[in-house]
Amino acid sequence: MGIVEAAHNVRVIGREGERGTIVLAHGFGTDQSVWKHLVPHLVEDYRVVLFDNMGAGTTNPDYFDFDRYATLEGYALDLLAILEELRIGPCILVGHSVSAVIGAIASISRPDLFTKIVMLSASPRYSLNPT
Repeated sequence: MGIVEAAHNVRVIGREGERGTIVLAHGFGTDQSVWKHLVPHLVEDYRVVLFDNMGAGTTNPDYFDFDRYATLEGYALDLLAILEELRIGPCILVGHSVSAVIGAIASISRPDLFTKIVMLSASPRYSLNPT
């Protein structure tokens, strides 16, 4: 297990399915356990990747960096690092709440890693260049 995987409690369930890989990204105030009732329905057709955003669930607090996580770009970099470390792409990302925005930010710099982004109750707005 790589550093990124350990830092974010990454779990990969199933094998590459007929439909590829789906990454489930939890929302604010939750962790990957929020997907526990959905995962059994996905593993027949998808390889499912679950992780915890830094500061949620059982992430390793030794990796928390206040400067990195002052903006959502830091979380987007984490998502990209997870995908790169696991050699995943292109994939379907299902992002809930703030993770929908994190996925959108990640896709701006690496659109090749995503075939679809499903946004569930996405945060209403976010500026890449706050003024």
